[in-house]
Amino acid sequence: MTTPDIKPKTKHRKIITHDDIMADFKDFVLTQDHPCMMAQTVFSQDHLNLHTYDEFPSLETAKKIYKDLKKYIENYDFDSNEFYTFLAVFKGQDSFTEIQFETALWKQLELLHQIDDQAWDPKVSDDPQDKNFSFSIGGKAFYIVGLHPDSSRKARQSPYPAIAFNLHWQFEKLREMGIFTTVRDKIRERDTELQGSINPMLEDFGENSETRQYSGRKVGEEWKCPFLHGKE
Repeated sequence: MTTPDIKPKTKHRKIITHDDIMADFKDFVLTQDHPCMMAQTVFSQDHLNLHTYDEFPSLETAKKIYKDLKKYIENYDFDSNEFYTFLAVFKGQDSFTEIQFETALWKQLELLHQIDDQAWDPKVSDDPQDKNFSFSIGGKAFYIVGLHPDSSRKARQSPYPAIAFNLHWQFEKLREMGIFTTVRDKIRERDTELQGSINPMLEDFGENSETRQYSGRKVGEEWKCPFLHGKE
């Protein structure tokens, strides 16, 4: 089997600033009434930690993301009920097919893992085939959400290719607060209203490996996660 070409299409356009990208994402989430209320809350409260990068995927970008993520983790208040999201936006590229984006996403995560000097979060599995797997970076587990303009899921059709890093702790906090099920069901209901059907990849943590959800592409039972390097 040949490796899919992960080079995206590119086009000429004006220089894009950080403020331009933030405005475009606010439009995507707030103005267009994104189905995820958690995302809307993060944006409306200015709790988005947005960083822009050029090459995707690349080792140089991995080093920059890792540095920014470590700072994000260090500054996070785990005693608070307030949620913050880390969003890595790749402004150097315009569009990917779903296969190209999936390949690029896992390559970028692989490169991040290779430079990570922290042990895997012990609260989750490091085996991508395990139903309790969650991606770990800087010693903390994250649920990964891939976003790009050409996703088949409308809720993932972001203005630029991006990866959202959502702390696994946030979902546990929602359970602790007794609102996880209510929030989950409302998001799925709103996503169905937007698309006409629920995202077929969505499952609760512990039902199946969450790796199947990361890129947003619909995958079959035969799909195998390309990420193979759990921490020893």
